[in-house]
Amino acid sequence: MKRILPMIFLVLFESVADIFATKRSQNQIVRRWVAAIGFYIVCNVFWLFALKNGSWLGRWALIFSIASAGMAILIGMALFKETFTTLQVIGAWMGIVSIVLLTI
Repeated sequence: MKRILPMIFLVLFESVADIFATKRSQNQIVRRWVAAIGFYIVCNVFWLFALKNGSWLGRWALIFSIASAGMAILIGMALFKETFTTLQVIGAWMGIVSIVLLTI
């Protein structure tokens, strides 16, 4: 649990930072840019805590990649109403499956 909790916070703060960065790119509001940078900095702090508590860099980097890719897809669909073609959905699933297979 000492290793998992910082990684959960890392993915959550990364997702919030991505939302602020996307919103900033749409509206050009400087506050959102500052918020996005702040959340990215907090993400790195949690990454350092995860590594400090004995997490393996390679394995957790792959897990983080899977989790952040999944969150980005969900956020794009739910919050920004993005639509995906069948080929894009297949590509996203194949990418996630390939990352999972690399962790085995």
